[in-house]
Amino acid sequence: MRAGLGVTWLMLAAMTAWGAEKATPTLPDRFQPTDTSRLMGSPDPLPLEAVRAFPNLTFERPVELTAPNDGSHRNFVLEQKGRILVFDDRDDAKGTATFLDLRDVVLSKGNEEGLLGLAFHPQYRENGQFFVYYSTKPRASVIARFRVQKDDPNKADRDSEERLLVIPQPYENHNGGSMRFGQDGLLYIGLGDGGLRDDPHSNAQNRGTLLGKILRIDVDHPSDDRPYGIPKDNPFVGKAGAKEEIWAYGFRNPWRIAVDRRSGELWTGDVGQDRFEEIDLVRRGGNYG
Repeated sequence: MRAGLGVTWLMLAAMTAWGAEKATPTLPDRFQPTDTSRLMGSPDPLPLEAVRAFPNLTFERPVELTAPNDGSHRNFVLEQKGRILVFDDRDDAKGTATFLDLRDVVLSKGNEEGLLGLAFHPQYRENGQFFVYYSTKPRASVIARFRVQKDDPNKADRDSEERLLVIPQPYENHNGGSMRFGQDGLLYIGLGDGGLRDDPHSNAQNRGTLLGKILRIDVDHPSDDRPYGIPKDNPFVGKAGAKEEIWAYGFRNPWRIAVDRRSGELWTGDVGQDRFEEIDLVRRGGNYG
């Protein structure tokens, strides 16, 4: 059972039903929704229509669309096989330019491997730094810093790569891959439990590994032994046997994370197994397993 705010309403309902009696929980034979309501006061069906964005553009296995806060009004799309494409934020955009091509080093053999995450530094306009998450051989997840070319804002400097973390992966799935800068200026990184199913190595609950965690690192202040810093208020700083990069743990595959622009709260969508998915409000030191 997860701690604190990680406890789902489904678990709370089950606890109420069981009362004080001990019981072995079982999954139902068929799905029973706990809430069948639609948006309050909404008509049926909802008056929504899907409209294709950027109708002149096509992408191959796009996994993320994002943009730097630099006033340039450009969009960046990650293609899973290893390219970052850039184009003007206009519905009538006619084409894209290749911002960065990593297809020669990106491993995308598995369905959940590849180029998976992109985060622009909060001071991107001034320093041109951005961070990517990609899979590579031997099977590992790489978090790397790059810089944009000084003479072309639509081209990254491929030779500027600085690898901050290289994390071995046991299997081809549950790579996580999402990254976001928080309002504190620190980089949050989502890592899956390493894959297969049922977390066979118990990585999510093992605070001695980075797998199955959301990390929090300082990319602006490297330490003596790392190309990044460990924030002093990370929950497991100084804890024996724990990786100090960990912000929260117990995740299966936090595929996408997001920071609320107003509150600064950190959210993640954690991919479930077979039937259940989670949306979690991530708290410092929380156990979401």
